[in-house]
Amino acid sequence: MTDLGDEQKPLPPARSRSPLSAELRTTFYYGVTFMSSGAAVAYGGIWFAKQGLTSGEIGIVNALPVLLTLALNLVVGRLADRARDWRNVIIVGALLGAAFPFGLFFVGGFLGILLVWTAGALPIAVIGPVADAATLRLTKRNGTDFGTIRAWGTVGYMVLNVATAFLVSAAGAVVFLPLYVALSVLRGVVALFLPRFRAPPQAPTIAAALSGTEAKRLRDVMKPWFLLPLIGFSIIQGTHIILNAFAALLWKEQGIPEEVIGPLIALASFAEAATMFAWKRVAARFPARYAILLSAVTSAVRWAVMGFSPPIWVLTFLQLLQSLTYAIGLLGTVHFITKWTSEDIAAEVQSFFMMLQQASSVIALAGFGWLIGIMGAKGYLVASGFAVLAALCLWVSMRLKQPQGA
Repeated sequence: MTDLGDEQKPLPPARSRSPLSAELRTTFYYGVTFMSSGAAVAYGGIWFAKQGLTSGEIGIVNALPVLLTLALNLVVGRLADRARDWRNVIIVGALLGAAFPFGLFFVGGFLGILLVWTAGALPIAVIGPVADAATLRLTKRNGTDFGTIRAWGTVGYMVLNVATAFLVSAAGAVVFLPLYVALSVLRGVVALFLPRFRAPPQAPTIAAALSGTEAKRLRDVMKPWFLLPLIGFSIIQGTHIILNAFAALLWKEQGIPEEVIGPLIALASFAEAATMFAWKRVAARFPARYAILLSAVTSAVRWAVMGFSPPIWVLTFLQLLQSLTYAIGLLGTVHFITKWTSEDIAAEVQSFFMMLQQASSVIALAGFGWLIGIMGAKGYLVASGFAVLAALCLWVSMRLKQPQGA
C-alpha cells in the first residue's frame, strides 16, 4: 500500500548528473588552473629571450596583462554576478584562455608575442576572482573547506615548476610551447565540468540566516572598516611579489648555490599548500581579521631578517613562514569578504580585492626594482616597513568595528 504521507514530504534537491561532487569537480579545476603559470614561471622568460625579445620587452609582455586586468576586473566581476551562474563566466574565460595560446605557434617578434600572450593570459586573470568567489559560496553553503580546494592550485603550480624544468632539460627548449598550450587546453576542458555554484532561492547562506549582515550592493560595504583589511593584505601581497621576482637574483649574489635556490623557492610553496589544507581546522579558532593581522606582523619580521642576507639555514626557516605570511592572510581575507557580502556582489567584491592586489604588486615591482639597485638585500627592510603599515590597517579596522567572527 502506498504511504500517502510521503506525498506531504518535501522533495529532495535535484542531484547533479555527474558522479563527482561539486567540490571534487572544483578541486580538479583548481588543480590544473595554475599549471600553465607554473610552466611559464619556470621557463617562460627564457623562451621569450630565445624568441629574440629583450629584457625590457619581456617585462612589457608580463606587465600588460596585469595592467589590463586592473581595468577589467570589476567589469567582469559585475557581469559574473548578473549571470545565471558564475560557472558560465568561468567557462567562457577558460575556453578563451585555451584558444588564444595556439597563436604563439604562428607569430614572431615582440609585437606578435605581446598581443597573443596578452590575449591568452587576460581571460584567465579576470576569471580568477570569479572562481574564488563562486567556490567560497559553494563551500560556505555546504560546510566544506575552501582552503583544501585552493591548496590543490598551489600543488599543481609546484608540480609544473619542477616538471617543466625536467622536461626542458631532457627534451630541449622545443618542449615548452606545446606544454604551455596543452596545459591551457586542459584547463579549458576541465572548466566544462564545473558545477553550478549559486544557491537555490530557498537556500539562504548561513551568515544571512544568522545575522542578516551581508551587503547586497558594493557601495553598502565600501566603508573604512571593511576596506582596510583588503588594503592591508594587498600590501602584504605586494611584498610577496617582490620575493617571487627578486629573491633568486639576490640569493645568487649572496653566493647561495643555484641547486639550493630552487628548493628554497619550492619550500615556500610547500608550506603555503600545507597551511591551506589545514585551514578549516585553523579558521574556527579566531576571527578572520586576526589571521590577516598575524600575516602582516609575521611578514614584517620575515622581510626584516631577509634584509640582512641570512645564511641558508635561516632562509629555510623564513621560507617556511610562507604558511603564515601569505596563506593564512589570503584565506583570512577571502573569508572576511564572504562573511560580510552576499551572493549578489560576490564576484564583484572579489574582483575589487584582486584589483587592489594587482595595483600593489605593480607598485612594489617597480619600486623594489629601483631599490635593489641602490640597497641590495637591504631593500627588504622597506618591504618590512610596508608590512607594518598593513598591520596598522588591520588595527584601525578592528578599532572601527570589533570582529564578530571576521
